[in-house]
Amino acid sequence: MKRIALALVLAAIAGNTYADTSTCKSRAADKKLAGAALNSFMKKCERDAKTSCDTQAGSKKLAGAAKTSFTKKCINDSIGK
Repeated sequence: MKRIALALVLAAIAGNTYADTSTCKSRAADKKLAGAALNSFMKKCERDAKTSCDTQAGSKKLAGAAKTSFTKKCINDSIGK
């Protein structure tokens, strides 16, 4: 039962990541953020991206350099670098 619940949670996280194709930068531009609000939004967005990417790397059972590379690319893609 716990495995099914975990699988559903991971699928929901992965689904949200792929469903939301906009980047942090594009969402900030849409909201017309500037100054402290922009900095705060970008920091939170980067934290959320890191959490999501770490979860995806874990579900793919990546470790070492592969995990680092995947996570870095995933975060950069989410942020919009």
